[in-house]
Amino acid sequence: MTSFAPAVRNHRRTALALVLCGGLTAALAACGTEEDPDQGTNGVAKLTAAEIDKKARAAADAASAVRLSGTLVSKGGTYRLEMKLNAKGGMGSVTSKKQSFALLRVEDELFLKAPADFWTHEGSGGGGESADVAAADKLGGKYVKVPEDDPSYRQLRGFTDKEVLLDGVLALHGKINKGGRDTVAGHRTIQILGGKGEGGAFDVSLEGRPYPVRVARGGGGGTVTLADWGQAFPLEAPDEDDTVDYGGQLPKSSG
Repeated sequence: MTSFAPAVRNHRRTALALVLCGGLTAALAACGTEEDPDQGTNGVAKLTAAEIDKKARAAADAASAVRLSGTLVSKGGTYRLEMKLNAKGGMGSVTSKKQSFALLRVEDELFLKAPADFWTHEGSGGGGESADVAAADKLGGKYVKVPEDDPSYRQLRGFTDKEVLLDGVLALHGKINKGGRDTVAGHRTIQILGGKGEGGAFDVSLEGRPYPVRVARGGGGGTVTLADWGQAFPLEAPDEDDTVDYGGQLPKSSG
């Protein structure tokens, strides 16, 4: 009589080995997936700090538009900015401790809009200067065209110039280093530091194009967020009925 017992035992051993090997393979695959923090990203975090910085600035320069919001701190005070910028100009508001005003620039034409009290300058004697007081009612609430030879033109234009404003906001001082990872507005980011952060820092998106999305300026110079990269917005000169062309140099203002 022929016995089939050894064949049964061999079959059981083979099945057990397959189960063990399959379980081990699945476990190793799962571990490999968990250890890759760059899965699903644009891969920028694998680059050196200098390479990330270069890519972020290139992406910002190439973008057709951006929305900037936050605070800038300088020797002249603290400014709250809400600006939309593109290659043609910009629009938005600037708020300081004393005043708030709107800016609009289309190509070289720059307009400032503020309430009447913005245009009322207090002299050293405590009384309003008559010419400025008379102009306040005319200028208040209107888009006032800023003459290109006015001392304030260049400074105000800087708030509406994408290249100028981004160069200032993204400036880092000291050796460029790579910081930690974070999440900004739902997007994973990698941080680039000036020094250890004392020279400024900004977060670069790890999803899609490597745009800068948040900036902390060095020396307590303010915090700014950058969004809506490449999103077009309407930019047109104001209606003539809503515009005042002052002609010569603008009057002094309280702002």
